[in-house]
Amino acid sequence: MSTVGNSTNIFWQECSVGKAERQKLLNQKGCVLWITGLSGSGMLGESWKSTLACTVGRELHSKGNLSYILDGDNLRHGLNKDLGFKAEDRTENIRRVGEVAKLFADAGLICIASLISPYRKDRDACRAMLPDANFIEVFMNMPLELCEQRDAKGLYKLARAGKIKGFTGIDDPYEPPLNCEIEIQQKDGVCPTPNDMAGEVVTYLEEKGFLQS
Repeated sequence: MSTVGNSTNIFWQECSVGKAERQKLLNQKGCVLWITGLSGSGMLGESWKSTLACTVGRELHSKGNLSYILDGDNLRHGLNKDLGFKAEDRTENIRRVGEVAKLFADAGLICIASLISPYRKDRDACRAMLPDANFIEVFMNMPLELCEQRDAKGLYKLARAGKIKGFTGIDDPYEPPLNCEIEIQQKDGVCPTPNDMAGEVVTYLEEKGFLQS
């Protein structure tokens, strides 16, 4: 019996089939890929982060590995539809996604979380939910100027005009990772293609042994 948060008299239920058994069944190791960075347009009008998440998911599928994408915008249609964009709401948004991502990783899946997640302490709190090696922070390090240039939705323009308040990178801070596992950025002023970005991530997973049990 224990007390957790506001819940009392609760018990942790153990089951005979655990993470190790699920990983053996799937022939892979569960982990969380956490893609973070400024809002910005990637290929086909998607955000950089969503473009990378979907391309990684497709590449893993082609290799026979099971993954699931937690997209920040998609989650605000359901799980997080009661949250706004104030600092405390952003923190709760990331906490919820972190808890769901942890469950997917425990199920043996490669969970790809794609969110701006601007505050370092919130991302670090999600990292602390898992064994450190199982949380892989992917920093989309694209300059603000580039994100504004490729702003297909016109959000930066609205934020600059004061029509959107609390917009990350304009009047709300983005705190870049200090020790991310993967950093993706321009090379000689040229943005890598989605396939090149995904290849870097998948290679990391292969080298760290996540794509086999």
